[in-house]
Amino acid sequence: MNIDKVLDAKGLACPMPIVKTKKAMNDLESGQILEIHVTDKGAKSDLTAWAKSGGHEFLMHEEEDQVLKFWIKKG
Repeated sequence: MNIDKVLDAKGLACPMPIVKTKKAMNDLESGQILEIHVTDKGAKSDLTAWAKSGGHEFLMHEEEDQVLKFWIKKG
């Protein structure tokens, strides 16, 4: 997978990971991929719903050492 931008939102509580994700997405072109790192467990459902409502494609997520990683393709 070719990552176009990585967003570090570790240590931020809701709604800041979504706010930062939205801002980062604005800098990408359609089809580019954003990798997001968060520690807020609530971000999983928030980012999934946000991606869908914004017309983006939620690709996948994984957890590694208490850090949730998400990959979203800009719609």
